[in-house]
Amino acid sequence: MPQSFRVPDDLASNGLEFIPDGLVAAVGPEATVRFMNTEAERITSIAAADVLGRDIREALPLQDLDGHSWWSVADPWDGQSTRTGHRERLLVLPSGRELLVTAKYVRGGPGDSVRAVVMGLRDAEGRRRAEAESAALLTTVAHELRSPLTGVKGFSSTLLRNWDRLSDDQKRLMLETIEADADRVTRLITELLDVSRINAGRLTVHAQPLDLRPRLEAQVERRVAAGFERDRFVVDVPEDLGPLWADPDRLEQIVANLVENAVRHGGGTVRLAGRRSAIGERPAVDLIVADAGPGIAPEHRELVFSRFWQGGAKHGTGLGLYLVRGLVEAHGGVIRAEADPGGGALMRATFPDGD
Repeated sequence: MPQSFRVPDDLASNGLEFIPDGLVAAVGPEATVRFMNTEAERITSIAAADVLGRDIREALPLQDLDGHSWWSVADPWDGQSTRTGHRERLLVLPSGRELLVTAKYVRGGPGDSVRAVVMGLRDAEGRRRAEAESAALLTTVAHELRSPLTGVKGFSSTLLRNWDRLSDDQKRLMLETIEADADRVTRLITELLDVSRINAGRLTVHAQPLDLRPRLEAQVERRVAAGFERDRFVVDVPEDLGPLWADPDRLEQIVANLVENAVRHGGGTVRLAGRRSAIGERPAVDLIVADAGPGIAPEHRELVFSRFWQGGAKHGTGLGLYLVRGLVEAHGGVIRAEADPGGGALMRATFPDGD
């Protein structure tokens, strides 16, 4: 006779009460529920007292998203004898509560009947929030792309239809606007691709020694060309700073995003600076971008580097500082949000020196 499967009476003392997921165990051919932890009660909103001793198929009448009984589809006890369980699936209770469910079918040996079904339960709310964030990102990206593309379409159509009636200055203005909008689209697509590479761990950089001052001054010139007052920006780089080791293209992305963040969310003068620093015992250079705005609350100084963080702003994708952190860390560096001594927010990106 094969040894019968027994669920210990002291499951809670064995630690199953303290795991972060819900757990339900049903045994025997009658599928009798023998254990349900507190987390499973919370996730299902069903009391263990109403489940224990009952047929799990009746106590937890799970359905798929098409309304079909999951127990009829899966049929652990009378289904294929080779099944050992199933991976995570989104199932629904009659109450409408959505659960992420995994199952393990316990057999005495290959081909034996199922002695027990152990189910892991997770709240589907986290996944729903992630899906909502992805949907919000798609909406935002669509808006960010549509705005410059609308300008490109409008000005290019005007040029084609009225070329002979437009002055050279008008043509130049329209072409410059088209170029600026095309650059904006290119930057957004580049950022999205880089975010994908960061998430996949495939972002690569090729660091080399760079003179920081001209690169910061070039960013200021771009802002002035975009219509900002020159005296709003200050570049502060000591003559003896030495090189900053970074990938030239990636450094331009980092500085551009930090300045954009300072201009959009900060206020007053924006200071772009470089200072000697260290990461542990390794020499490094700090790239600093500070503004004179309201600053960042201490409890938000890590959150600002999260994906989709916008801090109440109604523009942008919320990916700028997330991308900056990924790019800085790809160089072996670190970035921190601090309070500027003169007021406002200060972003300090530290790049280690090359070997």
